[in-house]
Amino acid sequence: MCGIIGYAGSRPALPILFDGLKRLEYRGYDSSGVAILDSEGGLFLHKDAGKLADLLAGLEDPSEGRVGFGHTRWATHGKPTLENAHPHTDCTGDVAVAHNGIVENHRHLREELVAEGHTFLSTTDTEVIPHLIEGHLARGATLEEAVRQTAGRLAGAQAIVALSRQEPDRLVGVRIGHAGGMAVGYGEDELLLASDLPAMVTRAKSVTYLADREMAVITRHKAQVTTLEGARVSRKPLPVTDDGAGAVKGPYRHFMLKEIMEQPESLMGALSDRMDLERMQVTLPGLPYTAEQVNALERVVIVGMGTSYHSALVGREMIETMSRIPTQAENASEFRYRDPVIDNKTLVISIAQSGETVDTLAAMVEAKARGALQITICNVLGSEATRLADYTLYINAGPEIAVASTKTLTGSMVCLYLLAIFLGQHRGTLDQGALQDILGELAHLPKIVGEVVDRGPHYEALARKYFHAADFMVLGRGVNYPVALEGALKLKEISYIHAEGYQAGEMKHGPIALVDEKMPVVAIALKDKLHEKMLGNIEEVKARDGKVIVVATEGDDATAHAGDDVITVPEVSYLLSPILVLAPLQMLAYYIAVRRGCDVDQPRNLAKTVTVE
Repeated sequence: MCGIIGYAGSRPALPILFDGLKRLEYRGYDSSGVAILDSEGGLFLHKDAGKLADLLAGLEDPSEGRVGFGHTRWATHGKPTLENAHPHTDCTGDVAVAHNGIVENHRHLREELVAEGHTFLSTTDTEVIPHLIEGHLARGATLEEAVRQTAGRLAGAQAIVALSRQEPDRLVGVRIGHAGGMAVGYGEDELLLASDLPAMVTRAKSVTYLADREMAVITRHKAQVTTLEGARVSRKPLPVTDDGAGAVKGPYRHFMLKEIMEQPESLMGALSDRMDLERMQVTLPGLPYTAEQVNALERVVIVGMGTSYHSALVGREMIETMSRIPTQAENASEFRYRDPVIDNKTLVISIAQSGETVDTLAAMVEAKARGALQITICNVLGSEATRLADYTLYINAGPEIAVASTKTLTGSMVCLYLLAIFLGQHRGTLDQGALQDILGELAHLPKIVGEVVDRGPHYEALARKYFHAADFMVLGRGVNYPVALEGALKLKEISYIHAEGYQAGEMKHGPIALVDEKMPVVAIALKDKLHEKMLGNIEEVKARDGKVIVVATEGDDATAHAGDDVITVPEVSYLLSPILVLAPLQMLAYYIAVRRGCDVDQPRNLAKTVTVE
């Protein structure tokens, strides 16, 4: 979760670190801090609890040093206090460290260090790291060697950056496992270390990503990458092409609203270069699998977490319907800890907008060890997921800054839809007539979504009516059951309202006991094969005085009048309907959150990229 940015160059480090931290604040904002070395070996340390603005407000005497790092934290071990904010130092104040991940054996290490006379000032697991480094330096090791030896003692996945007053011209970065990225950025007369590309996108011309158990030592003039065993690593840097223009709110009050409104454009990005409308087929340029491998598939497993898991549930129905391959959706954090039955006739599809979600990466590693074919759906170029997978379907949504995913969710669903079509056309389960209808409708999808997101005043009016509710229930069936889960999740994430998504048929088996005149119920009742069933569920809610917001198909007046309020969406085919329904539920949650005075872009206790268990 936490964000790290390091700098060694010809310019004062502090403004560059603050700029990088601002771009990383979506990864954590419980506290932040910087550590900067000057040319004479002095160490400037400044940190604070709260958001980055608090750190800036408390800065009175800025450092002019040109080597240093910054950190923004999402608390795992230890409360979000000043004492627990990174950077952490050793007893002498010579070593400073920032860290992303969990030191799983920190209690044992702390007991050992305390017995040796070390004094601890925080309750974090991170603080053992500078003390371990201190011990190795005291025995004559260089900073590089001290960090290498320290890394060898840490259990769990870690991303670490360290500096020492004894070597004031350099930073050392380490990556162990899948706790989050660590990359080296190459700029003009400067080098950078960062946990994520956005932190250095305005300065780096090219970037090298560290793999598991690799470390980098950077100075102003060069970077050296080695394994933790000391072997040199030679890897060609990748060009950086993103100019960061997408990370500007423009006329919108919040990034989340901007990103909801960008969905028509982002969906075009997901469709770009993947539909051949002359031959009426889906193309996946560069897919490494042979026709024999595709035809031999016996099962598909889709893994994801949170919003991405909801996308996986929709993808399951898309792929089974279009390709007739048995498909299951799995929560990645559970998948990694059981003994899944997968082999080289299984296609594992992972979904993670950042490509750095630790549970999803671990699931991918497990699948790779068992010989499965792997495709990842991701929005971040060069992320760890894209390096683990055989093939990447990029969402192409542009930067998504708000913690709550919106455009990357609908983009991932479109990618799954394209993949389902591709499998169906290659396995002969979709004929040319079906492909023509499917792709013709898909080509118009961005325009239709644009019509839906352009109805903000209606969603805002509903929010004014319902923002006081303490509880919500969202009901859906079939392919729109995952949308019910997502609609409830958005209310929880950004509005801090207790909300539950349910399969509508499950309601009478327990949840209906919660329904009364104080609980709004959102019922997704489109004109599809389950329409009559949903109407019955709405009647069950109304009979118990529940207030119903119906999501209905345009022109279906009978359904529109079945509830107390209505949201309408244009009619589309069954499998594409989730993409249309999501936008109104996103907007409803957004406007309710604004009404309740919530921090929409940075909701409490959450971070954009989940890189710890």
